[in-house]
Amino acid sequence: MGDETPGDRPQPGGAEAPAGGHGIVGVADAGAFLARLVRLEPAAPVRLRPVDAGRVALWARLPWQVLVVRTVAGPGPRAGDVSVAAAELLAELERSGPALPPRRDAQWRWPLPPSVSRPVEALPAVELWRIAHAAAGALRDATEHGVAGRAVGQRALRDALLDHVAVLVTPDDAPSAPVEVPQRLVQGLVRMGFVGPPEAPRPPADVQVRVAGRWVGLVGPYGAVWSQKATDLALTPLGGRPNG
Repeated sequence: MGDETPGDRPQPGGAEAPAGGHGIVGVADAGAFLARLVRLEPAAPVRLRPVDAGRVALWARLPWQVLVVRTVAGPGPRAGDVSVAAAELLAELERSGPALPPRRDAQWRWPLPPSVSRPVEALPAVELWRIAHAAAGALRDATEHGVAGRAVGQRALRDALLDHVAVLVTPDDAPSAPVEVPQRLVQGLVRMGFVGPPEAPRPPADVQVRVAGRWVGLVGPYGAVWSQKATDLALTPLGGRPNG
């Protein structure tokens, strides 16, 4: 994304996708993305948006109000920008089927970040792993023992934790305001597997913090997570809004 918003590193395609259908060639990459998504949100829609002739971006929204994207090989659906049920697309890929599941465009109600963004910092992936797992431990401890001796509902604890600013980035260009990276972005990046496993033989690549207008994103080796301030959120049906 040096100036373009990548979903992840382009993956080699292999065979050509059949005409029509979902148009996904990178089945393993798409399947990994969809499997994690369905575990976190079984009823989630996924939006397939062709990036160019050989790549298609898979967009989805996690339960804690962040958008996730992974770009995989393949031209995407012939119909262009469409939304389907993530579980149905995953089932089709698992049986090596080429069909596009029934369209569910009305279920997609969120804007997408701009296609152009700028980097403000690079963070070590291992540090984001540490932050994510420390937060999970803090949530377990507070759920079991309360806060300051008082019981607190798990949902209230989770929401407070997700809103916590995990990283504060001060851009090199002085006029720019500090960029807040909330815990919800870190959790999305790690739980979607976008930085790879912590036990990998080689440390994963750094994660970029990027901004695009009011959006803040974390871009890892295998995908990106984006959020915008709650005051900026808007409902945007897919129909009639081809640019997100």
